[in-house]
Amino acid sequence: MKRQLPYHGWCFVCGNENPNSIGITMFVDDDGVLTSEFMLNKSHQGPPGHAHGGASAAVLDEVMGLVVWAAGYKVVAANININYRKLLPLEQPLLAVARITQKSTRKIVSVGEIRLADATVAVEGSGVYVIAPQLFVKSPMEGIHS
Repeated sequence: MKRQLPYHGWCFVCGNENPNSIGITMFVDDDGVLTSEFMLNKSHQGPPGHAHGGASAAVLDEVMGLVVWAAGYKVVAANININYRKLLPLEQPLLAVARITQKSTRKIVSVGEIRLADATVAVEGSGVYVIAPQLFVKSPMEGIHS
């Protein structure tokens, strides 16, 4: 079963209050895998007809971080690595997927990818997220984990 993760305010990637947000909606399943179907538009353009690398990096940072939040950890990104394999087309369906790969007492590692409509992996990444609950005392992200 999948459950939708909440939007959070003015977030550049998933904020429902930000008129310039990429506007992705994310779901996490019972196995802890996060997925999001989305499209990028001309406001996300880099090379003509394709997404800017920063837009795809932002999407991966968000999904890799929120899969960790959905597991119940309050974290911030310490390091992300992005590998660009193919250009992301604009105005075409894309799928972001993320999952946790390692956990320790202070940090959690997750991986993510953005797939084209034919399931080809176009962009992939990994992120190290540091546990920092003190930064989120009254966070809109409070309560998103199961």
